[in-house]
Amino acid sequence: MARKRFDDSNCSVARALNEVGDWWSLLIVLHAMYGTRRFVDFQQQLGIAKNILCDRLSKLVDNEVLRKVEAGEHGSRFEYRLTEKGRDLFPVVVALRQWGDKWNPAPEGEQLDLRDRATGQPIQPVTVRNSDGEPLTIRDVLVADDLKAAKDAG
Repeated sequence: MARKRFDDSNCSVARALNEVGDWWSLLIVLHAMYGTRRFVDFQQQLGIAKNILCDRLSKLVDNEVLRKVEAGEHGSRFEYRLTEKGRDLFPVVVALRQWGDKWNPAPEGEQLDLRDRATGQPIQPVTVRNSDGEPLTIRDVLVADDLKAAKDAG
């Protein structure tokens, strides 16, 4: 059975999941962020079957999250590099990592220690902030359509 696609959805989350919404794709993006570039290295580090890796890399290239770059003589070897679109997934991946560390920690209890390269300081939790920089929770946010409806009703 074919997986439902959300290309025409008004929901940007659904459309984004079309491009990077399976675990292999996000793990490939994560490893690309760590510097992995070659097919064989992705396969070794992830323990992913060649056919699945080939499919996911192809989709990530088609969706312009990665680009395929010749790295050998006469096109005999390729590397996969993050595009700007792929690099823009960094806060998403960090937020997902922080959520996973909190709610589904590693069995050994050790978390990956992400630090600011310039200062050596631990990075802060990813948060949603208002225009003044104050943190927001889900209870502090509404969809603009809801605001319009509330104004129209009042």
